[in-house]
Amino acid sequence: MSENATISWSAVSVLVVDDEPGMRAILKKALSKQFAQVDVAGSIQEAEEIRKRCHFDLLIVDINLPGRSGIEWHEAFDPSTRRSDVIFMTGYADLDTAIQALRAGASDFILKPFNLDQMMQSVNRCIERRLVERQNFALQRDVERSYPVDIIGDAHSTLQMKKLIGQVAPSQAAVLVEGESGTGKELVARALHQLSNRNGPFVPLNCGAIAPDLLESELFGHVSGAFTGAKKGREGLFRVANNGTLFLDEIGEMPLSMQSSLLRALEQKAIRPVGAEREVSVDVRIVAATNRNLKEEVEEGRFRRDLYYRLNVLTIELPSLRERLDDIPALAHHFTQQLAKDLGSKPVNWTHEDIQAMQSYDWPGNIRELRNMMERCLLLGKPPADYWRELSGVPLPSSSQPLPESTLVDESDVVMIDDEDKRPCRCHDQESGDETFCYPSDWTLKEVEKAHIMQVVDTHQGNKSAAARQLGVARKTLERKFKDWAEESVLDSQD
Repeated sequence: MSENATISWSAVSVLVVDDEPGMRAILKKALSKQFAQVDVAGSIQEAEEIRKRCHFDLLIVDINLPGRSGIEWHEAFDPSTRRSDVIFMTGYADLDTAIQALRAGASDFILKPFNLDQMMQSVNRCIERRLVERQNFALQRDVERSYPVDIIGDAHSTLQMKKLIGQVAPSQAAVLVEGESGTGKELVARALHQLSNRNGPFVPLNCGAIAPDLLESELFGHVSGAFTGAKKGREGLFRVANNGTLFLDEIGEMPLSMQSSLLRALEQKAIRPVGAEREVSVDVRIVAATNRNLKEEVEEGRFRRDLYYRLNVLTIELPSLRERLDDIPALAHHFTQQLAKDLGSKPVNWTHEDIQAMQSYDWPGNIRELRNMMERCLLLGKPPADYWRELSGVPLPSSSQPLPESTLVDESDVVMIDDEDKRPCRCHDQESGDETFCYPSDWTLKEVEKAHIMQVVDTHQGNKSAAARQLGVARKTLERKFKDWAEESVLDSQD
């Protein structure tokens, strides 16, 4: 058996039931070398009392016991509740007995006397099967939703984040991932797991999506009868993730009462299932994530200070999408190719105008919003620039945005032009006679953009938030424009 197998079996529990004290002592000594929890009992009555308090992955049961025989232990072998493998032992090579044992749900059948190697081989086969079931359960929760572990982008902040992930991943310490909603915290957690040396599964859990009264059972598991409705025992996610990574998303949503239990599990590296009397050792790396400011939560008493420092051993702060606008072309291409395949449509290459439009937006929903935007554009068959133009009702402030023909007027129609401030001129429509704002045909596109934005801001009496809503852009985009214009004005004055 490999060293990794030994480590991954540390969360396995075994119960030996035999009326011979010598046999119980021999098996407990041999099994304790591999498993953290090995209990023994001399009768079915005693074994059932222990089983009610603790979950066991494997039962090693002698058939010929005083009182009830091993085959008559119906509570442990009930198909609706049984979650344990069973190895029967007997000193009688009786065919009928063997058939009864198999019908009761035996995983293996061993005749006494036996050598210890024979028993350990049988135990190893059962436990290996149990571990495969755990990993399959983890995969069913995870479903491997085609999430790539490659973090897309070459912006400076993205490259720094990739470098930090590579440095942090090999450590066994807890990691706290902080960032706004939609910045890809789960993707970072997956990358940390895959770049680590852990061979267990990656198990994600959204703490805010589980009812507070069920969260303890979800994490630590429970034994049969632990609470109303607990008709059968359940393994918690800590045991499922043994020797792997448990990703606790939205950790700031965890109730205070549960935070103390989590802290104890992290410090003791052991859990106690709900209703059980004994703890079970586990080897799990915790990666927690939050979009809250946990320091403020601690100061306001909504998050335990000791748990915060226990989770905050290593911290990775994810930049928002507006801080990595240079990554938008690569991200848009990646999502478009991925979604086109999922939707069964042809891949699309967005134009420079579309990329400019996407980079002019503030993306409050970050990468998740960008992905949703790409999906809408593919479903509607509209490029991002056209989609935003129709949504806002006004042209996008993009340096590559072509002007509508209606705004190009002949200079003979100009009534007033303010050359100094480069403001729109007042023009008369020859058919209706109405006065409108237009732009001379010799203006550059950059001048038209500035003039149009200034005119909308003036219309709203300097209210940039209202102007931004009319223009269909974020207020920060306007602030950035005004800052650029001020810097250009200073440079012009120096010249």
